[in-house]
Amino acid sequence: MDYVKLINCMRCGMCLPACPTYKETFLETASPRGRVALVRKLQEGELDQSARLLEYLSLCIDCQACASSCPCGVNAGELVAEFTCERKAEDRLSFMEDLVLRKLLPHPDRLEAAIVPMRLYQRIGLQKLVRTLGILKMFPKPLDRMEGLLTDLPERPLRQVIQADMPARGAVRGTIGFFLGCVMSLIFSDASRATIKLLTLLGYRVITPKNQVCCGAPNMLSGDLAGLKDAARKNVNIFGGFDLDFIVTDCGGCGAELKKYSHHLNEPSVASFSNKVRDISQVLTMHADELKAILTPLPLKVTYHDPCHIAHCQGIRKQPRELLNLVPGLKYTELENADACCGGGGTYNIEKPQMADLILRRKLDTIRATGAEVLVTGNPGCLLQLKKGLMDHLPQVKIMHLTELLAKSIGV
Repeated sequence: MDYVKLINCMRCGMCLPACPTYKETFLETASPRGRVALVRKLQEGELDQSARLLEYLSLCIDCQACASSCPCGVNAGELVAEFTCERKAEDRLSFMEDLVLRKLLPHPDRLEAAIVPMRLYQRIGLQKLVRTLGILKMFPKPLDRMEGLLTDLPERPLRQVIQADMPARGAVRGTIGFFLGCVMSLIFSDASRATIKLLTLLGYRVITPKNQVCCGAPNMLSGDLAGLKDAARKNVNIFGGFDLDFIVTDCGGCGAELKKYSHHLNEPSVASFSNKVRDISQVLTMHADELKAILTPLPLKVTYHDPCHIAHCQGIRKQPRELLNLVPGLKYTELENADACCGGGGTYNIEKPQMADLILRRKLDTIRATGAEVLVTGNPGCLLQLKKGLMDHLPQVKIMHLTELLAKSIGV
């Protein structure tokens, strides 16, 4: 860990209003500057690594809102993640972590096979019965919570049915490599299918390598830096075999991690890969005039939630809004604190359910205040978290990925 990053914190407090966990607890140990201070004291040998200290650090949801508000550019979430990686390098992965992070995620076929029982669970009506009878209330709470987040699964993962090489419609303006995120393929395939249609409609040939692997974000969240580096090298080598103008993703979490590959691997090919990565909104706004000409009216009241991995990690804020405002007939209302975390945070909403629910409640209150019929966002973790929250508390509000709404307007 770079010690200079730790001592750059001036303890000015600019991060406090932005931190979701501090806003709920008002505890210094639940604030970004408090976490930086704890890690610094550990590095300086003034604190011992205890269960209580690790619990304080684990409360960080890694939304990186602190980095956006810090005048010195200190990223407390990233520092906590780096500390976790260093600790895991010494302690090694648990059996379950090794199973998921090393045996499952790096192998798309295995990951897809693991989802089959869940698909059957839904198809035969067992999910409806279980939820109606409340059977999972008798099981450990994490299991009940995970099941509650499970939304309708597509008949088959998109990776299995999509063409690896989709030709452009009309004149070819370039070639794009599409990074198909695990959750997007397994759960939100309609959104990624819409993404590819939009890109081909704009004249791009879209190549989706079937052998690409998980971006490595789950490894980083779990402190498995070695697993992240393995994933990075595989993906860089795979996409490096094509002559690409951009590497595009419609998953905010994937985009943030792909752009940081060069932070973890100091290799020329990795830097070249990361420099080509774009969120789908960045590419679509390059062709705003062409999109505007083919968008048809959608008489909807819409608001937008900024995923942390898009707004704070990638600095993308105006592009999604510009695209929404292109749609004729659409009434857009800005969401108060739109870039505040929704409480998803990867598996945070399962590991820290009480804090995740408090954070989610704030987000739902602001959504309710807009009077929106549709909430738009661009990250699968947010889609899962917010869809469950809306279903329980604001069932009249629907949620869509940005590309789904644009594709609906175009009629593709």
